[in-house]
Amino acid sequence: MILKGAEAARYCARPDPGRAGLLIFGADAMRVALKRQEAIAALIGPEGEAEMRLTRMSGADLRKDGSLLLDAIKAVGFFPGPRVAFVEEATDGLAETVSIALKEWKPGDAGIVVTGGNLTGKSALKTLFEKHPNAVCIGLYDEPPSREEIEEALRKAGLRDIDREAMNDLNTLARALDPGDFRQTLEKIALYKYGDPTPLTPADVAAMAPATIEAEVDDLIDAVAEARSAAIGPLFRRLEGQGVLPVTICIGALRHFRILHAAATDPQGPGVGIQRARVNFKQKDAMGRQAGQWGTRALEAAVSILLETDLTLRSTSKAPGMALMERALIRIAMTRR
Repeated sequence: MILKGAEAARYCARPDPGRAGLLIFGADAMRVALKRQEAIAALIGPEGEAEMRLTRMSGADLRKDGSLLLDAIKAVGFFPGPRVAFVEEATDGLAETVSIALKEWKPGDAGIVVTGGNLTGKSALKTLFEKHPNAVCIGLYDEPPSREEIEEALRKAGLRDIDREAMNDLNTLARALDPGDFRQTLEKIALYKYGDPTPLTPADVAAMAPATIEAEVDDLIDAVAEARSAAIGPLFRRLEGQGVLPVTICIGALRHFRILHAAATDPQGPGVGIQRARVNFKQKDAMGRQAGQWGTRALEAAVSILLETDLTLRSTSKAPGMALMERALIRIAMTRR
């Protein structure tokens, strides 16, 4: 049986102990590890590993000795309670070995949990779990966590009273961060709000969100949009030292000014236009102000300068890219002034 999306997330949170096996696979190793950890904890409980009711083995170990898995599911534990035999980093070469273990599995045996990488549609291991009547197959693809998954993660972190705008910001943050980083951010937020009965607000989320190079690029573009010409040089030097390419800055600036232009020309006003755009939650207020301060023609001129710079950067021109980009942004900042 194959499960997807919210159904897969619910199953990992509360797996059926009566099923023989569970396969979790995906290209993002951290996301696979988090879901596997959640499913095993639900099956054996918080003390399961300490009570030696979890048997771990790698795919390499199982290739050397194919009897390890069958021995693990049939073994009788010293402590009472459900048991799990966990195979990490399994590949298609282990499909036959896992198939034998699934055939020999009986109620009361240890559950089989297998994790793998980015298995293809024709994968023998994936097909085995999909078609087995008593096993579950879950593929974790390159997509952000659903709202239901985020709410479950918040609940586990002890966060229950959440402002609607803060929830929207967390959704945006979940798309921007790796699963492991997002989980750590939720834990930081939970510690930050410990003992505080007030609802979680967008300001709380912004205070705990991790800083990234993208955020520093955004700081540079904000300085341009707010006509702070003196700040452009130092910000440029910092990004240049971090190895950021001029094309990356140009793409970010072009997106920023196109959003401002769309907001400035919105029939219902710049504020509504910014709300309609997919804007980082930290930038909503600032970009709303910027859209109201720039005139439509000035924004069109800024977009024109950026398009011209982008073409030059991608051409065979031998002009230094960072110098071209810096000059273009200073011109745009001076345009608004």
